Amino acid sequence: MHFDRNEEQQLLAESLRRWLAGNYGFEQRRAILGSEAGASDTAWSTFAEMGLTALPMPAEAEGFGAGAADLIDVMEAFGEALVVEPYLSTLVAARLVERAGSDAQRTELLPRVASGEARMALAHDEAGQRHGAARIATRATRGADGYTLEGTKRVVMHAPLVDHVVVSARVSGEPGQADGIALFLVAKDAAGVTASPYRSFDDQPAADLRFSGTPAQPLGDTAERAGAGFAALDEALDYGCALACAEAVGAIKYANEATLEYIKTRKQFGVPIGSFQVLQHRAVDMLIEWELARSMAMLACTRIDAAARGTVSADERRRAVSAAKVRISEAARKVSQEAVQLHGGMGLAEELKISHTFRRLTALMLAWGDADHHLARFTGLS
Repeated sequence: MHFDRNEEQQLLAESLRRWLAGNYGFEQRRAILGSEAGASDTAWSTFAEMGLTALPMPAEAEGFGAGAADLIDVMEAFGEALVVEPYLSTLVAARLVERAGSDAQRTELLPRVASGEARMALAHDEAGQRHGAARIATRATRGADGYTLEGTKRVVMHAPLVDHVVVSARVSGEPGQADGIALFLVAKDAAGVTASPYRSFDDQPAADLRFSGTPAQPLGDTAERAGAGFAALDEALDYGCALACAEAVGAIKYANEATLEYIKTRKQFGVPIGSFQVLQHRAVDMLIEWELARSMAMLACTRIDAAARGTVSADERRRAVSAAKVRISEAARKVSQEAVQLHGGMGLAEELKISHTFRRLTALMLAWGDADHHLARFTGLS
């Protein structure tokens, strides 16, 4: 796929990569992970000053109205540097506010997201869900004072770092039914919220959230939106998946470059191991995987934008995103395993960035629906 960047996109990507190279190196990242929060307020403020948080926000929220395709370079740079701040989590939750929220909710929250003041996350996954977007058991009950939530959300990425979470809950029907799903806005410190924080496999801050009689504000006009939130949720999940694919492409690129540099300098029998033809073939295969993965990420992001404009159907958007996730998951597996193997024992050392890249790629393979789920969705079996 041919994808030309305009001058503004190129300048932004170059500026971001320069800042990350000078201020978010591997040792600096390890220090961030070793902090109590597990993320850097300084880095987040810098991202906001660069306009990254405002980039996808609508113009009326003091943003630039960028689409998913405009964010590819940003996500690739974040993937290369293994950035841990809640950028993607915030964008997905804010997209739900933008598309399903009321005018008052958009006016209140989106400018704060654009400025970097507000951070958000989506609380959607549940035990036994297996990536099924409609398999929601969390219940929302309407009383005299509004809605309250009952249920548990698992692996809410970046929950310890955010101010608000958007929660998917059921106002009617049974798990597995698309009808009856609504979206709710909950403050992190709201009554009845119990958080169990931990670090994920790839060191990202996360938490399980238990809602027990938690007061919740429905997104949008309750008379029109209650029970009709699945379409917005499904689109936001695809949006997050497409951008996560772009992040994986950046991590794959780093794994390729680090491995190539290593085999050029590591010597056996008095010569660099990169001079061995079999290793050259493996390095070329890794490069091909990156090229294919990048093309698929571009396709997914452009289909997200086309569907948002109404020029392609939601079904075509879903197929493109699922195809990208399946292909990029395979590329991530092949490249990360080859990178570790070609580094030898050092590839698993905690002190080497390649081991952290391996873990991040493994986590991205599972996030936003694994390859099995997306293959079934692509073929119409789920």
